Amino acid sequence: MPAHTHTRPHPAPRGGVDTRLPWWALALPTLAFVALLTLILNPSEAHAAAGDPGLTHLVERAQRLIAR
Repeated sequence: MPAHTHTRPHPAPRGGVDTRLPWWALALPTLAFVALLTLILNPSEAHAAAGDPGLTHLVERAQRLIAR
């Protein structure tokens, strides 16, 4: 006797693909954007790391290139 499998028909998408994103897929990029925007608007609060002078030099050079 053959085994019968019951399958439910999938509803056809109406006009496009039905995709759902988890909440963090929108929250994390938004949080990163707001943090970077805050640093750009108020650069006095963005402190460079004091331990590595090479990194500080690189950040200062990048700021000079952007300011041109």
